[in-house]
Amino acid sequence: MTNNDVLRRLRFIFDFDDAKMIKIFALAGAEVRRGHIISWLLKEDEKSYQECNDKMLATFLNGLINEKRGKRDGPQPKAEHSLTNNLILKKLKIALNLQSDDIINILNLADYELSLSELGSFFRKPGHRNYRQCKDQVLRNFLMGLQIQQRGQKEKKPDSIWPSRN
Repeated sequence: MTNNDVLRRLRFIFDFDDAKMIKIFALAGAEVRRGHIISWLLKEDEKSYQECNDKMLATFLNGLINEKRGKRDGPQPKAEHSLTNNLILKKLKIALNLQSDDIINILNLADYELSLSELGSFFRKPGHRNYRQCKDQVLRNFLMGLQIQQRGQKEKKPDSIWPSRN
């Protein structure tokens, strides 16, 4: 998944408007303009599309943590210059105050099965022998489950592509 995809999905899941997105960036100490937000949310083939870099997505996720949980005392965490799916999942876990069972349940909403030990391997340090890289499929399904949890059940597709003749 691209950073732009993650940003787009989070905006939709939590129904953030441009002003709210700017506020979340500001909670992490970044000043962004509405034009930045718009260009990050466009599809890749659109003219004004800009890629959201790792540092900006990390800043947004840090701001989301501050928005959902409140700012912690002391110095605020610095935005990482390099993000992985593991780190994105970890930041969302912190922001939403989720336990491992909660994440498993959210994944189940998207019809994705994952064991507690598999999930735990995503939160280990990269050098640990049980560390496992979080693939795009896991993050995508987590975001889909989160969408179902926050916004309601996804629409079911009709069994047939042909309209019925009633």
